[in-house]
This record gives sequence, C-alpha cells and structure tokens, in this order.
Amino acid sequence: MLDPKHDASWIETQRQSFSISYDYPVYFTRDLFDPANPCLERALAAVEPEKCHRFAIFVDEGVTLAAPNLLTRITRHAAAHASTMTIAGDIVVIPGGEAVKNQHDCVEHMLRELSSRQIDRQSFAVAIGGGAVLDAVGFAAAIFHRGVRHIRCPTTVLAQDDSGVGVKNAINAFGFKNLLGTFAPPFAVINDSAFLDILPEREKRGGMAEAVKVALIRDADFFLWLEREADALARFQPNALDTLVRRCAKLHMHQIAHGGDPFETGSARPLDYGHWSAHKLEGLTRNTLRHGEAVAIGIALDARYSVLAGLLQVGEDVRVLRLLTRLGFTLWDDALDLRDAQKQRRVVSGLADFQEHLGGELTITLLEGIGRGVEVHVMDHALIEQSIRWLKTEAKRLSAGVHAAQSSSR
Repeated sequence: MLDPKHDASWIETQRQSFSISYDYPVYFTRDLFDPANPCLERALAAVEPEKCHRFAIFVDEGVTLAAPNLLTRITRHAAAHASTMTIAGDIVVIPGGEAVKNQHDCVEHMLRELSSRQIDRQSFAVAIGGGAVLDAVGFAAAIFHRGVRHIRCPTTVLAQDDSGVGVKNAINAFGFKNLLGTFAPPFAVINDSAFLDILPEREKRGGMAEAVKVALIRDADFFLWLEREADALARFQPNALDTLVRRCAKLHMHQIAHGGDPFETGSARPLDYGHWSAHKLEGLTRNTLRHGEAVAIGIALDARYSVLAGLLQVGEDVRVLRLLTRLGFTLWDDALDLRDAQKQRRVVSGLADFQEHLGGELTITLLEGIGRGVEVHVMDHALIEQSIRWLKTEAKRLSAGVHAAQSSSR
C-alpha cells in the first residue's frame, strides 16, 4: 500500500482544465428547398459567410418515397445558390427507421461516402429524415475526422420537437437501444413544417407523446394548452401541430442548456420521463410499437405509479390518460403482460437496462404535479405491478368513453 507521506516521490500531477461553449441555431421555416428560401444558405454560412460551402447530403428513403420530387428540388435549390453552396457528389439515400440504427454496415456505408466526397472539418454532413436517420448520420459525422459539421433537417414531429434539437447521436448494438453513440451538438437544426404535411397520421401522432412528456415535467401551462387543443391536434390541424412542435422543441432546448447536465454525466435524465418502460416495450414488440407510442404508454404507467407512490394527486393520472387517449394513443399493449421463466413481467427488466445505460444509481423521473417532475432512486415492483393492472383496465375504459364522445359529436 502506498504511503501517503511519500506520494510526491512517486506521482507528479499536472492538472488540465478548459471549457468549451456550444452554440447552435434551431431554425423554424417552411418549404426549405424553395429557391427563394434563404434558410439553408444562412445555416451553412453562419461561421464563414463569404465561402462556397461543400456538403454531403443523406436522405431518409421513406421521405423520398413520400416526396418523390425531393431530390430534384434539393439539387435545383443548390444550383440556384451555386455561389454559396455545392453538393459533394450525388445525394445519398439511406434506409429509415430502426433499420439504419440496427444494421451497422449502414454507418460504414455513410463513412465511406463521406470519405469518397472528401468531406473535411470545414465541410458539412446534412441529414434529412426521421429521428433514426438523424441519429445514425449524426453518429457517423461525429466519428469521421473526429467530428465534421452536421446539419439536421428533421422530417417527423418526434424529431422536430424532441430528438432532432438535442445533442445526442447513437445506433443500437448487442440488443440494446442507443448503446453506441456520442454527445455531439449539431452545427444547426432546420425544422421545415412542410415535411409534416406528408407524414402518415401514425407518425404525426407519435411525436405528440414527447410534447405531453415535457409538459408534464416542466410546463403546466403547456399541458393545459394541450388539453384545450387536443381535438385539433387529434385532427392534425396544421396551426396546432406547428405550435406543439415549437413549444416542445423550445422546452427541450431549455432543458439541455439550463438543466446543468447537457451531456448526461450524472445519473438523472428528466427528459426520459416514461422511457424506462418505453425502451423495453419497443424491444419486446420488435419495434412494431413505435417510439412515440411506447412513450405514451410509459407516461401513463409512470403517472399511475406516481399516484400510488403518494407523489401525485389522485385523479391526475386519469387526467394524463384522458389527454393521451384524446390525442389518439392506444395505452395498452399485450407486451406488458409478457413473462420470463421466473414468471416476472419482462417489461420490469427495463429498469435494470435503464440503470446500466445511465450508470450510477437508478434514477427515474416521476411526477409530483402537472408540470413538476421529481427524481426517485427506488421503484417498488409491487406498485409497478398494480400500475400495469390498473392501466390495462383504465386504458380500455377511457378509450371506449373517448371514442363514444367523439362519435356523438360528429
């Protein structure tokens, strides 16, 4: 054992300390690739305004199918601004959804495309697509040349109001979601509301779960607004949807900037309220239950648990379920009933997965009021069991009631 009195003869310590300020804009626009729209040009020229900027561009295959003329419009937009931007090589179309995060050769393909186009640290990797594509391209950009400038153009509600405006990139590995990844802030984010017009209804709805989540933990007024506008949102009324995206995105940005832990070095992740079970449900259903749908169930489950734990006022859990149901979410999935060899609910192992991903002690965000999250470090399995049983009954009851009310109002 080293004698503390003699440390100096064995160890010389020189401490290094520095800080880096991160700053990136999130633009809200419409019809990004209209030649008259200056948004992309402004984003590229934010640091070096007099330069003609080169960028590789990766597009979600699903978006190209929904908007067949998109690639042509992108090319024409770049040609109209040829003095300030140029596309390096052909536009690269990549798989969308979890496939791009599960198939690691997709990342290798992106890295090869960045290399063949000679993208350097003053060039850009632009990604257009849903959250999975942004995650995968962001990861490739972060590790290529130890990080090249990355611009995100989210095309789903979920990406525009949540993941796309954040600082995380990741792919899945070894059966775990987002196991390999980086914290790498984007150079810029461009939210084009026109992309939301072409989304299937299921995709539009999915992103609303994250808005309910952030309202519940941070902004009671936003939750009240969601309740007032629930019917308009359920019909995907454009003005209501645009407002939801902007308010939700700004709350996420504020949490990242002012929450005290933007790169999640601690064990608390308030923006993952409802996610410990959601991530597990995605895996248990092999992603037939999509992220926003799983989050809605996780939100409902943890609202009930918050009541049973004595944190949240009785009845507020029903209020949360009612809002999610009015928005069109189904709050029960039979995957919640799956059991392991020991007859334990498989979803409960999501707690251990969540803790492993975070490191440190288990930290779960629950509710102590509408708009007020609270961190706890223990989850009572008996209360989780009660919460799941309650949800199975209450979700079906509320769904029947909401559907009956909507039918009578038509």
